[in-house]
Amino acid sequence: MTLRLTHTAKTYPDGTKALLPTELSVCKGEIVSLLGPSGCGKTTLLRIIAGLETPDAGSDIWFDDDNVTALAVEDRQVGMVFQSYALFPNMSVRANIGYGLKMQKLPKAEIDARVTEVLEMCQLQPFASRAITALSGGQRQRVALARAIAPRPRLLLLDEPLSALDASLRESLRDELAVLLREFDITAIFVTHDQDEAMAIADRVAVMSHGRVVQSGSPEELYRNPTSSFVAGFVGNAMALSGKADGTTLHLEGGTLTLPSDGAGQTVYVRAEDVRIEESGPLRGKVEAVTFLGTHYRVVISGVTSGAIASIHSGQIAPKVGDFVNMSINPEALMLLPTEADVA
Repeated sequence: MTLRLTHTAKTYPDGTKALLPTELSVCKGEIVSLLGPSGCGKTTLLRIIAGLETPDAGSDIWFDDDNVTALAVEDRQVGMVFQSYALFPNMSVRANIGYGLKMQKLPKAEIDARVTEVLEMCQLQPFASRAITALSGGQRQRVALARAIAPRPRLLLLDEPLSALDASLRESLRDELAVLLREFDITAIFVTHDQDEAMAIADRVAVMSHGRVVQSGSPEELYRNPTSSFVAGFVGNAMALSGKADGTTLHLEGGTLTLPSDGAGQTVYVRAEDVRIEESGPLRGKVEAVTFLGTHYRVVISGVTSGAIASIHSGQIAPKVGDFVNMSINPEALMLLPTEADVA
């Protein structure tokens, strides 16, 4: 199913503009993430698609060739997975998954066949008769997904599906969710504020800020070619290098850098993995903090620009706090973005 939103906006009675006029298209079988900080409008947009919020006049929501803008939530044939999972604690896993099918008044044999199918796909067969209260957080997440998928919805909507899990579970279940969504071959939209989650699961990411989509593209496009300072900072934590550009030379507090193009009117950004600590680099600064992260060190350095910058250092030995270090940055790793593009 293809989803299209045109001129879709939401203004609350007190005048708050939760969502500015938005255009969004999602292709059949595509997994799209709405990514952004709290209050950016992503959950409002998801709720409008679901039918849980009424958009402003002039908004249009299309499922294929059907305009569903005025349809009630129960008539839209969407599956939903909420942050809290919203499972029935007094029912077994099998009964939870079959609940929506019973509401559709399907024959018992068909309900049993569909429930068995999704139990197998979500690897929940051993837990079919178990109570929800006896499951781990990860198992509950799979039950919520299975219950949403069982009625074969036109569209699957997920609101922060992993945020209720502890950090140790989140990464493995993030990968599992990506696999399951593709196995189901279903069109899906999920809301998250976690860039790693969005980039690991989605085919396309729509970054939102202040009630609008500021850039949409594949995870690689957003990471390598951000169009604003907000996207550069939010996707990949790019750091601003505040200095004075003179043509293709950037003069910083801690040295000079060669830019890939004329830096006039631009703000220069770099990511920590592109700041290399070297004996003879053109930049110099003082080590303020060192964090060991297993495969690498994160070294925070002051004196290079107006704020501290970080370097991902993969050497066996890290510099110590208080040391002065030299650094280099490949010109091709620098991102030049219009100073006025920051919308955050």
